[in-house]
Amino acid sequence: MNIFVGNLPFRMSAYEIERLFSAYGIISSVRVILDRHTGRSRGFGFVDMPDYHEAREAISILNGYEIQGRPISVNSAHSREYHDPQSLAG
Repeated sequence: MNIFVGNLPFRMSAYEIERLFSAYGIISSVRVILDRHTGRSRGFGFVDMPDYHEAREAISILNGYEIQGRPISVNSAHSREYHDPQSLAG
């Protein structure tokens, strides 16, 4: 399951995120999204956990968990869907 992790401290590394989530199960990958111009964290990322039940447990426990004074937002990531602008034009 792909998990969105938001409101991350800007200095938090992928390794630190992996350590946090690995307490709840196996981690396939961790990505911290970086600003393409500055190379700095944009304050959010994604964690991929192959086991659905472990991922749900991590989400329920870590959503709102405070790190460095910031409550992180943790929920299931939804893939971006293509929206045809013509279909929105009533």
